[in-house]
Amino acid sequence: MPQIILENLTKEFHLKIKKPGAHGWKSLFQNEKKIISAVDQISFTVDKGETVALIGPNGAGKSTIIKMLTGILFPTSGTASVAGFSPWQERQKMAFKIGTVFGQKSQLSFHLPAIDSFRLFGRIYELDDAVYEKRLQELVTIFNVQEFLGQPLRKLSLGQRMRCEIIASLLHNPEIIFLDEPTIGLDVVAKRELRDVLRSLNKQWNTTIFLTSHDTGDIEALCKRTIIINYGKMIYDDLTQNLQRKYITIKRIYVRFEDKLEGFQMQDVTILNIGRYGVSLEVDTSKRNIRSVLEEIIRKYSIVDINIEDPSLEEIISNIYQKANE
Repeated sequence: MPQIILENLTKEFHLKIKKPGAHGWKSLFQNEKKIISAVDQISFTVDKGETVALIGPNGAGKSTIIKMLTGILFPTSGTASVAGFSPWQERQKMAFKIGTVFGQKSQLSFHLPAIDSFRLFGRIYELDDAVYEKRLQELVTIFNVQEFLGQPLRKLSLGQRMRCEIIASLLHNPEIIFLDEPTIGLDVVAKRELRDVLRSLNKQWNTTIFLTSHDTGDIEALCKRTIIINYGKMIYDDLTQNLQRKYITIKRIYVRFEDKLEGFQMQDVTILNIGRYGVSLEVDTSKRNIRSVLEEIIRKYSIVDINIEDPSLEEIISNIYQKANE
């Protein structure tokens, strides 16, 4: 049975927008009501141990879905089940089965050492002392935070704080962890380290990871499945590798020649740049086979090196958004 089930989940927000009255802005009691569908009949399931990315542009409804699945928000209509519980009706029971990390909101005390906050969370989750100590040592080892457990949280780097945030969410050994923009603001090294430990977490304990992120590096490194939403509607749900395969029709070719170029021409390709000894090309594989392009280059020129690259996942996702809006 899936661990997470959404069926036609919908969330509408009712806003009041002030409008000028007959005498301009002096009349402050004329309001216009507007309904915004932040999430519009979303349905999907997530099995135990899956690593799923929920992505979309700002305002697409990602955080709203996370908040409904963690019981923070009530839906307007539809149903959901998380670890066998209704998030908004059985939130307290469900809390023992899930962990949550919001990248822009800390759950740890800013002025206390992380170890003190961990002890508090151990009490909140009613953990036996022996169970708590064993679990804490496992997590401290995995996340490599031994050196700064006793330092006040405010003195830690953002990457160190984020690792402590995730440890706090995992102390009670949840079946599912929800991560909302966990790498936001982190430098390249901190992002890589955090992704490594999350992969280890999934592999070692089969913890289900449900992630929202604007960073395509998180998606590629962590998530085998990607769900894309736009304007509250789901527009894609498939394996991440299939996302890349299905939407990659553009190939970029970088060629370095043995001799200086006297001129370069080729039909049905886009020439991005021409140098003294090299060219960069873009090929639309729906119009011309990449093999025929390579064969023509090799036949006409003496080649030193050829590299073929796919567009980044970020570019692919951007193209999907554009097609959805057309």
